[in-house]
Amino acid sequence: MGAYDEGANARPVAGEPSEAPPATTVPAAGPLPAGASTPADPPPADPPSAGHPTVGRSAAGPPPAGPPPVGPPPAGVAALSLPFQIASALAFALVAVVACAHLGMVFLHVAPSNTVTKQHGQAIDEWIYPEFEQNWKLFAPNPLQQNIAVQVRAEVKSVDGAVRTTRWYDLSALDGRVIDGNLLPSHTQQNELRRAWDFFAATHDNANRPNGLRGDLSERYLRRIAVLRLDREEAGGRGAVIQQVQVRSRTTNVPPPEWSEEQVSDKPVLRQLPWWPVADTDRAAGTRPVDSTETAASAR
Repeated sequence: MGAYDEGANARPVAGEPSEAPPATTVPAAGPLPAGASTPADPPPADPPSAGHPTVGRSAAGPPPAGPPPVGPPPAGVAALSLPFQIASALAFALVAVVACAHLGMVFLHVAPSNTVTKQHGQAIDEWIYPEFEQNWKLFAPNPLQQNIAVQVRAEVKSVDGAVRTTRWYDLSALDGRVIDGNLLPSHTQQNELRRAWDFFAATHDNANRPNGLRGDLSERYLRRIAVLRLDREEAGGRGAVIQQVQVRSRTTNVPPPEWSEEQVSDKPVLRQLPWWPVADTDRAAGTRPVDSTETAASAR
């Protein structure tokens, strides 16, 4: 055959690129002709010896797929049943609404006078007083710059019949010692005495004369608080009976900061009230003196 022979067995000519062999066509699967043999199966893998375990995948194939991994159980509200989840959601919503309403009421209470406070001032005061009272104002033009201490002394009759006058008791300092370090002081400890004195000062003139119908009420209120505190401190000794009390206030200015050039007096100013006789209705339950008729009746 020459250099230019054609066909599947043509020889290549020197110096010319050889052509790629034609793609081999795989015959479609079908029945094998008679006498043909099937391809030989791969030889089976040798079984692992007793001393050398198989590493990695088993020779028998991948292990059967187990159940999918289970995550952690639900916690919190998600662990509850549907009715309880609905009840919890409603409770949380109610708490959120009450908290927002309370914050709004407090803001309107301490804010300067505006249209809302003029129209709904009574509703705001009913919500705030007495438990949520605030002693500060937003944008206060004249903040409180004084310390006012309420003090009281009493004329007592001791068990032996002697009458004497006690020392001055600083009721404000007693309240301060109870509040100091207390994370949750009561409303009474914080505001009872202060509100009583503010009530008296607002209803009396500088000569301690009442200037309105509420003057007598403020006197009785302050007197009963003073008697209650003195009985608690056992003024005059155990068994002594308070016959009259005298209240005074001691006002001192708050010193300005070091960088301020403001000059204020550091001398205390005293406002002393007259002696008030104590009636049986002014005493706390269990501290009222027993009169002679009750003593005679009990003796029988």
